[in-house]
Amino acid sequence: MTIKSAQTLVQEALSEVKTINTNEALNLVKEKKCNLIDIRDVRELERDGKVEGAVHIPRGMLEFWIDPNSQYFKEGKLDLQKEMVLFCAAGARSALAAKSLQDMGFENVSHIDGGFAAIKQSELKIE
Repeated sequence: MTIKSAQTLVQEALSEVKTINTNEALNLVKEKKCNLIDIRDVRELERDGKVEGAVHIPRGMLEFWIDPNSQYFKEGKLDLQKEMVLFCAAGARSALAAKSLQDMGFENVSHIDGGFAAIKQSELKIE
């Protein structure tokens, strides 16, 4: 049995998903063209702060909360017609999550290069 490493999965996801920088994300937010989705753990949000205007969906619940057919679907939490822009702490989990959303059939998905670490250095506001 051969097991792919987490690093391999992340590299494969990065080759398949759209990666944007913080400036591109900021423009999408300003133009109201995206759902900015923070997939970090709640403890990370409490410790490091939240991004203004971001919707928090823990990584472990993403597919369930975003699937209209799931019993866990969060009605009205996201605009499913807009781009899904994901971020985590550094960019690995969000790449995997973006790939998962693409696998579900979402076509307009991206993730922020560098994650929250990059966001802290950008013009996006931290609460």
